Amino acid sequence: MTREERYKFVIDWFSKNNPNAETELHYKDPYQLLVAVILSAQCTDKRVNIVTPPLFKIFPGPESLAKAAFEDVEPLIRSVTFANNKAKHLIGMAKMLMEKFNGIVPGTVDELVELPGVGRKTANVITSVIFDQPNMAVDTHVFRVSARIGLTINAKNPLQAEQQLIKYIPTELVHIAHHWIILHGRYICIARRPKCELCGLKPACKYYQTDMKYIVEKKTK
Repeated sequence: MTREERYKFVIDWFSKNNPNAETELHYKDPYQLLVAVILSAQCTDKRVNIVTPPLFKIFPGPESLAKAAFEDVEPLIRSVTFANNKAKHLIGMAKMLMEKFNGIVPGTVDELVELPGVGRKTANVITSVIFDQPNMAVDTHVFRVSARIGLTINAKNPLQAEQQLIKYIPTELVHIAHHWIILHGRYICIARRPKCELCGLKPACKYYQTDMKYIVEKKTK
């Protein structure tokens, strides 16, 4: 199978089996999604979805969050990873939104990465989810799954993986392809022991063909 054939197989399979893939973070507007994505760094979406409702009740927009003190925010997000840093980032982000962007979440990666707590991955999530831009956010799931399947080859870091993925994925599908791959990594192609016996991508997966095929076949016999 050539690389182009592998991409076609994967895209066709996801298009058929998960055509409406979307983020599992709960949000009502761009501000809420931005807060949620900042909180989700090295933390589960499930945990973030527990934390954000009371946070948004007290700080429904950047205006109120920009005026908050650390002591107001940190207790509300204490159960997420790196709560201290994230509380500072959220307040700093809100202040910059108000001071530089008139309280409106900007629509470009270059502008978003200026905000405290926002790196390229977060910026790509916001621009793809909110604005349907062809930007590929590469987190640990996307990085791992893409390499296993063979969508990326010898990518040394998330940026290299991102560049390879957007080269081969049709522009109009990039924004949903992120969700396809991340959800697959979260529930099927998990880190320690991928659930290959449940995976429909086996015919196109390099990792399965080279490392897992014998193990799965032996287990199912």
